[in-house]
Formats: sequence, C-alpha cells, structure tokens
Amino acid sequence: MLREEKIWLANNDAGEPVYMEPKMANRHGLIAGATGTGKTVTLKVMAETFSDMGIPVFMADVKGDIAGMMSPGVDSEDMQKRIERFGLAEQGFQYQGYPVALWDIFGQKGIQLRTTVSEMGPLLLARILGLNDLQSDILSVVFKIADDQQLLLIDTKDLKALLNYVDEHAADFQADYGKISSASVGVITRAIVSLETAGGDQFFGEPALNIIDWLAQDNGKGVINILDSSSLINDSKLYSTFLLWMLSELFETLPEVGDLDKPKMIFFFDEAHLLFSDISKALLEKIEQVVKLIRSKGVGVYFCTQNPKDIPDSVIAQLGNKVQHGLRAFTPADQKMVRAAADAFRENPDFDTYDTILNLGTGEAVISFLGQDGIPGIVQKSYVLPPRTFMGAASDAERDAKIKGSILYSKYANAVDPDSAFEFLQRKGIADAKEAEEAAAAAAAEAAAAKEAKAAEKEAEKKAKAEAKAEEREAAKRRKAANQVGNTMAGTVGRELGKAVGSNFGKFGKTLGGNVGAQLARGLFGTFLKK
Repeated sequence: MLREEKIWLANNDAGEPVYMEPKMANRHGLIAGATGTGKTVTLKVMAETFSDMGIPVFMADVKGDIAGMMSPGVDSEDMQKRIERFGLAEQGFQYQGYPVALWDIFGQKGIQLRTTVSEMGPLLLARILGLNDLQSDILSVVFKIADDQQLLLIDTKDLKALLNYVDEHAADFQADYGKISSASVGVITRAIVSLETAGGDQFFGEPALNIIDWLAQDNGKGVINILDSSSLINDSKLYSTFLLWMLSELFETLPEVGDLDKPKMIFFFDEAHLLFSDISKALLEKIEQVVKLIRSKGVGVYFCTQNPKDIPDSVIAQLGNKVQHGLRAFTPADQKMVRAAADAFRENPDFDTYDTILNLGTGEAVISFLGQDGIPGIVQKSYVLPPRTFMGAASDAERDAKIKGSILYSKYANAVDPDSAFEFLQRKGIADAKEAEEAAAAAAAEAAAAKEAKAAEKEAEKKAKAEAKAEEREAAKRRKAANQVGNTMAGTVGRELGKAVGSNFGKFGKTLGGNVGAQLARGLFGTFLKK
C-alpha cells in the first residue's frame, strides 16, 4: 500500500504507520525469522506495495503459495479483525489480484526459463556441479578455450563435446593453458551427466531468458515475476545458484542509473541461507560485489532467511532495511544469535529489543528502515499489514491459464538448438577424419607406387642381367667361331708357306715345312686374338 508516496508495511505499537522510503528501497534489506512467524506474509505485502508503485518484483515460490498472488484474497473473520485493527477500510483496502508472470526452469509450473552454459559461467556452474578447486580451475580453462576459439556453449552437450575435444588434444593446449588432467575432465563430464539427469538438458539452452522481460508493468503496476521453486529447492545448490545467476544478469545487463526516486526492480532472495552454505571465497567475493554495486543499477535486493547469522557480515552490513520476526532461543548458542540480531538495530528506549524478538507472535516484527538521510531508523515493534491477495496456492487450472495467457509464453515455450560448439566440433571431427583418411589413402598409394617402382626396377635389372648374359654367350660363340675360322685359315696359310719353304729340301722338307708353318701360324693367330 502507498500513502504519501511511502511504502506502508506495518503499524507500530502506537498504531502509527511504519514506512519505507521508496528512494531507500534499493539499499537492500533483510527479512528474518523462525518458521511460522510470518515472513511469507511480509514478503507478499512488500511485493504488493512495490507493484502498486509500478516497480517489478522477483520472488521465488518455495512452498507453492506465492503464485496465489494472481488472485484476490478471500474474506474471513480474522481478516476483518485485521482490517479493522489497521483502519484499512478507511484507506480503501480491497482484495485484489496482482499481475504476475510464472516461471519454472523445468517448464512445468511456469514459463520455461533457460540460460546458456556460457551465460552461467564457470564459477556458478562449478558450484552447481559440486566441483573442487582443481576441477573448477579446469572448467575455467575449458571456458577460456571456448572463448579463444569462439565456440558457443549453449547447452550441456556443447560443454561435453568441448571437454572431450580438450581431453583428446590436451597436449596441444598444454603450452598455452597448462596441464589439463584427464581425470578431472572425466569428473566434470560425469557431473554434467548427473545434472542432465536432474533436468539440466531443459534449463540450459535457447531461447535464453532476456532479463529485461522482467522489467514490465501491467496497467501501471509492476509485474511480479514468480519462479516456481517447489521442486528446485530439493537441490539447494541448484536453487541458490540459479537465483544468484538471475541477480548477476540484472547486474550485468542494466545500465548505471545512480540514485532514483524509486527502484527499477526489487529482488527477493528467499531461503538465502542456502546461498552461503559451503560457499567458495571467489563466489562470496562475487556476491559481495553484486550486492554492493547493483544498487547503482536501481535494483534492491532483500534476503529472506530464518537466522540473520546465515548471512555473512560482509553482506549483511550492506542491508539497510531490516524486518526481524520472532526467533527462538533454546540453547546458549541460540541466545547469542538472538543477541546479535538485536544488537544490529538502533536501540529504542521504550523496549528491550532482545526480549521483544524472543516474544514476537506471528505477524509481528521489529522493523528498522533507512530514513531519507540514509540513517537507520530507531527499531519499532510492529504489526505487519495483511495482504490483499489470496493467501493459498493457485489451482492448476489458474496456473495453466496464467502461463499460456502470457505474451512471453510463445517466446520461450519451444526450445531451439542453434549451431554451437557441439555442431562445430562434430563437423571438425568429420573433416579431421576425412583428412586423416585421405592422408592415409595418399600414403598407401605412395607406398604402393614405391613398391611397384621398386619391383619394376628389380625386373629391369633382372632383364638387363639376362640380356647381358645372352649377349656374352653370343659374343663367346662368335669368338669361338672366329677362332675356328682363324685357326683354319692360319693353318692353311702357314702350311702353304711352310711347304713353299720346305720344298727346297725335297718332299720330306715340304711336308715338314707345311706342318711347322701351319702350327706356327695358328700360334701367332691365337696370340693376336688374346691381345
């Protein structure tokens, strides 16, 4: 509700309104209290008042009863007493529903909400996957490789394909990125498969949420964006990390606006203790940075939890607006926790804050909001106004009608699978295999050609040797024939000469001369041929 352009949340003990200054609403806040003390009603009343001012709101519906805000509240005797107690009838109180947009990362109880692996980033994804420091570092290296090689990581199959590629080519990447452990890659891949089993193949993909769609109004009222978390809360890391991603998206997307008269958006972080459970130093630093700087983007963040000590001091110090419902102290540790919660408020001399917190009933709280000067107001014991919306859960029929009636339903309903790392690496694998096949074929052809050439060379050598031997045999035959002819001729000539010489000595001399002449002639011919 709005009076004099201030946010009316409760009345104090004196029946005076307790206001929050709209210009201080982006200084963040804390809503704490034990189970059953009225935190959910406080969230609803705050969301209604912000919506009335035209400020969009984000809320997580952990118990399934926030979605009922789409419908008007139902009158009852108890509600009439509360309306009378706060004088709401004079303020124009009416039951009414508020404009809501229902979202669900599983696409069952709301408009399908997706993000991409790249947008989630290695730091948040490592937390979802439950990786240790070494594995987280390896995941960061894989993301860096994707950036350097301009590979889009849209869904989990993209990331698995890249992990497999990096593992197979680890030696090629080692010089630039360091040693990449195959065992760590295997652990990350198995964690992704486990996430897919839990629905990761649904909420990583396209079309991814355009966070600007949350900054909407309907007939002047801010739209209340409600994320169904009734199933999501079963995985505390997945729940808290997804909410942190949404907050980070707002931080990274929205421009700097400085101090505004009222916020551009309010983000309620319910079950905030889950965010800070087993958190790494790097992630805590990221949260501190986002909370510190997002106020300059016009966004107010309100952490809702049971125990204010669930929130680290470095974060809680940045929460200027505080609504503390009742706490219970059964042990010395509990008493110390309540004392710390009480000491966080600016003291009111009219009551003891510690005792008051211990004795607060349902719907009661101690409240301190920042004044116009930014100074925390004195703590006031207060009674939270009743919501104007339905207190229970929305029916399945109401939920379905609201989902399919939204103009955003058609935008996000159907998943698309764009060309990304998986497809690129698949093509690269086919091309590399073809290139390797062609290289192997070329090498085989070259080897076959070399073998054939060698065989031909050997055959030629064999043929040449055979021809040489045949020629040698022919030459020998010719020499032999020549020798025989020469010997005959030489013998005939020598004989005739010897006869001519020996004829002077009679018939005997002629015969002897012929024989000697033939023998000498054949000897001389043989000697000539040898030379």
